[in-house]
Amino acid sequence: MSSFNNKLLAVVRRDPRYAYEAYEFVFHALEHTQKMLGREANTERTDPGEPRHHVTCRQLLEGIRDFALHEFGLMARVVFRMWGVQRTDDFGEIVFNLIEAELMSKTSEDTRNDFHEVFDLDEALTDGFRIVIEEE
Repeated sequence: MSSFNNKLLAVVRRDPRYAYEAYEFVFHALEHTQKMLGREANTERTDPGEPRHHVTCRQLLEGIRDFALHEFGLMARVVFRMWGVQRTDDFGEIVFNLIEAELMSKTSEDTRNDFHEVFDLDEALTDGFRIVIEEE
């Protein structure tokens, strides 16, 4: 991950339930999700808040799951717990803390409740997990 962002540090100070790394991870997971959906911003001038770059709660949570498994494998659940993340609701809190700090955007339809019990993180991060060894 990258060096500390002062705006992000301010968010963590306002709501220290979640580690700095959890907030940073959500940014990376959002980029991963946008890329998976073909909605990534192509230039620095592109506004990530534009509707064509927006992802739904469900899409973001699927992207978080996919990115976590890619980055951490079977340790993903342990990492999330270390960061204070127990349920999908916690990702909603993180996302809306970032929105309130104007570090992320939302549509008028997006709410914290969209993240409520979307799926069980334990199951999502362990069921069907396969280790794939790429041969060179």
